Amino acid sequence: MFQGIPIQPEQASSIARQVDYLYYFLSATAIFFSAVIFSSVFYFSVRYRRRVESEVPKPIHGSLPLELAWSIGPGIICMFIFAWASILYFRNANPPEGAMEVYVVGKQWMWKLQHPAGQREINELHVPAGRPVKLVMTSEDVVHSFFVPAFRVKKDVVPGMYTTVWFQADQPGQYHLFCTQYCGTNHSQMIGWVYVMQPRDYENWLSGGGGGNMASSGERLFQRLGCATCHVPGGGGRGPQLQGIYGKPVLFEDGTKAVADDAYIRESILNPAAKVVAGYKPVMPTFQGQVTEEQILQLIAYVKSLTKDQGNVVENPSEDKATPKMKAPPAGKKP
Repeated sequence: MFQGIPIQPEQASSIARQVDYLYYFLSATAIFFSAVIFSSVFYFSVRYRRRVESEVPKPIHGSLPLELAWSIGPGIICMFIFAWASILYFRNANPPEGAMEVYVVGKQWMWKLQHPAGQREINELHVPAGRPVKLVMTSEDVVHSFFVPAFRVKKDVVPGMYTTVWFQADQPGQYHLFCTQYCGTNHSQMIGWVYVMQPRDYENWLSGGGGGNMASSGERLFQRLGCATCHVPGGGGRGPQLQGIYGKPVLFEDGTKAVADDAYIRESILNPAAKVVAGYKPVMPTFQGQVTEEQILQLIAYVKSLTKDQGNVVENPSEDKATPKMKAPPAGKKP
């Protein structure tokens, strides 16, 4: 009778089954207690109804064991749900090492995506099956939300910051992509598709061309904007060098520290005076309005590539003008 009627989206990712199990448990728990409560209400309303107008009910003094049972029992169930959901949340919040990164920019009313190899997509995302995929997302205008029901993943995409979500699609196929935050008059049209492909098919699609990878595009933009005149390889420029800086702590003039991640690099491009590296002056101009969110992501990819090329990276980039750590020189010789 109900054959062909979709009760829920298919389970197409590594975490989908666990999310559904939690949902089933929550639904079963809610149904069970709802049945107990409403059955009790109906029973007591009939059992203890007033039969004559002069009837006076007997006083009820309560039962301590009963009160403890209906307080402690649901409390234990709630803590069990909390622990289960927390484990699932933290698992899905931390992408595994080596996850393939895809950059996503939300804009009224479309999704713009770019692979590190340079391929760009609009309202479509191609990924290989069986490989973790990490999405680094931001918005150009208002809050959006990236939601793929079959993967059981959803994450808000917020202007002015980066949010991440990851998934591992297990079943090749075509899956719906939605925006689930109302973002304007054409919100309902901000939809797309995720295409999960066999690894070999994905490699063939990837080799179809993209006009250069993101890091090389970021390098060209880096040169065009004149960034290389201050951020000199090997140090000695008016700004700290960028080789080996990504993912490492940076010391600032006010004594605070921060990790040089995507958000830090973005802030340094748009608001460089917010955090000034120790040993340098706040001379970098802002590029607010001069670069798009996509171009910022390309610059970040370029800075990442500089760190990947380094054999040894600094533990504190602000020391010694943020130059990479080198092996100790022979005795009697200066580095």
